[in-house]
Amino acid sequence: MTSPTPRLVTSVMLLTAWLGAATLTVAVLAPRAFAVLPSRELAGAVVGSVLPALFATGVLFATIAALLSAVGSIAPGAAAMALLSAAACAVAQFVVAPRLVVLRAQIGGPVERLSADDPRRVAFGLLHGYSVMGLGVAMMAAAISLTLLLMAMRSRS
Repeated sequence: MTSPTPRLVTSVMLLTAWLGAATLTVAVLAPRAFAVLPSRELAGAVVGSVLPALFATGVLFATIAALLSAVGSIAPGAAAMALLSAAACAVAQFVVAPRLVVLRAQIGGPVERLSADDPRRVAFGLLHGYSVMGLGVAMMAAAISLTLLLMAMRSRS
């Protein structure tokens, strides 16, 4: 029996911290913002202002966890899942989010004021869905990575 390595513990801590922040965002912040703020546009702005930090830390923390997990083949499956998490965050932040910003500027007001078949509203819905999917994939991959890391820790002790 050996104790978990500092690399393993650090990877677990990073993924746990990010997954906790992401869970708080999707389970508490977003629903409450849409429930209590006077407009969907304002609620979206609040949630949207948090997402860049969430996605950036997801890229950073998951990449570090992947590198630490891959060193010495501590948990190669965990490293792969952490990289998937980082990639999903990166796509959401650096591909999808900029397109949403441009589209919102083109719309120039609440998305709800557009007719359901307006191409801009349709595009917004798709992009919003891709952003949500990116966060969902990132969270699932981080959770799988965390599980694999915890299993590796258990087998070492």
